[in-house]
Parts: sequence; C-alpha cells; structure tokens
Amino acid sequence: MIVGIGIDVVEINRMRELIERWGERFFEKVFTEREIEYASSKADGTQHYAGRFAVKEAVAKALSTGWSSGFRWKDVEVTNDDSGKPSVQLYGNVKNLLKESKVFVSISHSENVIVAMAIIETGT
Repeated sequence: MIVGIGIDVVEINRMRELIERWGERFFEKVFTEREIEYASSKADGTQHYAGRFAVKEAVAKALSTGWSSGFRWKDVEVTNDDSGKPSVQLYGNVKNLLKESKVFVSISHSENVIVAMAIIETGT
C-alpha cells in the first residue's frame, strides 16, 4: 500500500548559487561523503547535487511528518546502481520511521531543472 508520495523541483542555477555562497558548509550539512564524492566526480556536479537535494526533499514530503519528526538531510543518502538507477539508503530517525517500508525514487532533468519523486510503500 502506498502511504506517501513526494515530489520536488530544483532549479540548477539556484543550486549553483547555494554552492557558491555556502560551499563546504552547505555540502557538510546536506550531503553524505558518498554523495559528495559521486557528484564531485561528474563533469557537471551541480546537476547531481541538485538531483540529490530534490530526492531528499521528495522523501521528506512523502514522509509527511515535516522537520519536527527529526528529519535530517544526511538521513537520506542517494545512490545509483551500475545502470544509473537511483535509490536511497536511510539512516537515523528516518530509517526508524520507515523500517517497515520501501522507498522508491526517480530523478529527471532538463538543462535548467531537476525533478525528483519519492513513493513510500508499506505492507509488501
């Protein structure tokens, strides 16, 4: 049964501005070491940071508890399999909240915009 759906849109230029303004402080607050390593290895890392940010926001929205539930950025880590398919690894309070659930994510982009969707399913 689907218990939550979240979607988020991120403008790539807005992400570029955040990175330029906050630099390492932004990375350390929002992204895991593996996410930083992955995005930094790409020709346009900003696009990949934006995608990961959008997934985290989409998961938070699908969770429907807001930030008061103890949601932390690094509790949702976006990874890709060998074919590029994204998935999430959950940690901390988010992992506890979703221990009986599966989380499915998808990311898409154009030249200027990233969109991510998360679906939380339970009882499977």
